Amino acid sequence: MKKILLLTDFSSGYSRSLLQGIVKYSIEYGPWVFYRMPMYYRELYGDEGVMRWAKKWKADAVIAQLNNIDGEKLHKLRIPVIIQNYKERTSKMCNITGDYIKTGEMAANFFIHRGFTNFAYYGFSDMIWSRERAEGFCRAVRKKGFTLSILNNNNRKNEQWSFNLETLSKWLLGLPKPVALFACDDYFASHITETCKIYNIAVPDEISVLGVDNDDLICNISAPPLSSIVLDVETGGYKAAAVLHQLMNKEISHAFDIVIPPSRLELRQSTEKFATQDKNVLQVIGYIRENFSKPVCVNDMMRLVPLSRRILEKKFKKEMGVSLYQYLLYYRIEQFARMLITTQKSLNELSIQCGFDDYKNVSRLFRKFKSITPMQYKKLYG
Repeated sequence: MKKILLLTDFSSGYSRSLLQGIVKYSIEYGPWVFYRMPMYYRELYGDEGVMRWAKKWKADAVIAQLNNIDGEKLHKLRIPVIIQNYKERTSKMCNITGDYIKTGEMAANFFIHRGFTNFAYYGFSDMIWSRERAEGFCRAVRKKGFTLSILNNNNRKNEQWSFNLETLSKWLLGLPKPVALFACDDYFASHITETCKIYNIAVPDEISVLGVDNDDLICNISAPPLSSIVLDVETGGYKAAAVLHQLMNKEISHAFDIVIPPSRLELRQSTEKFATQDKNVLQVIGYIRENFSKPVCVNDMMRLVPLSRRILEKKFKKEMGVSLYQYLLYYRIEQFARMLITTQKSLNELSIQCGFDDYKNVSRLFRKFKSITPMQYKKLYG
């Protein structure tokens, strides 16, 4: 029976989901024995104590978080090691990592489609996952010709909730409103909502806030509840365990990355805001959201507002950055993608439920918006 040493903190939602995936693989292909080394042991005895314990227990493999132990020393154990990368990726061992740049791009595109022209990012620069999420977010925002403000929390130290209230509040109060703010994770997004409460900044009316990880506890304890990007973490844990198994069986020897992608957005009250103040545009958006499953067309929307088609199209394009028809297609595809991985309905059923009358047309549009087919998307994130 294989012995797996876990040198990581499983207090967060992300880490618990990772462990669920690892345990699921163990049940199917093991069983394995796990030992989760308590934090105090490392603090009391340091890296050398951890190494001695791993040798005494005769561990067959290690899954470790690099901010807690020296990767170079782990490598000297001469057993398979997979790193849950935190500060940087390592080339000597396999990394459990993420498509952080794509996560940032997803956040930016979400806000852009809601008509925002003011953007902000809150994170810290000494961790690769925050730095690359910022890179993806900034790249997508600047590609559209918008500018943004960035604040890095340099007081983080070892405490997730540690932040400088005075610095953060001054930054938030000085941002142009309304502003779309993307935080590097749900913890940091909660910094924003807590500070906004203290300084009477309206969320989402003045600041629309989006986090990452969809940690159910953190998101729902926030006021208002936080919207968050969902990561396919459990599948990532399962894949990591499969790689670890291959390493222990000497079926592979080279190091590579196990990438956890972003899958979708879980929307809550912190992003229930469109940047436009135009009542006609807001009315049309509301109509699309309520009626996307029906055979809606632009002419139906025209009956809602006292404007000519040309003027409404011009207003909508100016406020939202896309045409009325493009926005309708985007919203339908987003709903199709969400239901694709949250329900067991057939593709034809989902097509009809999202207002499409031809699945082939849906497949073509899906590839245009998501760059992969619906079945590939379902296989990746379902």
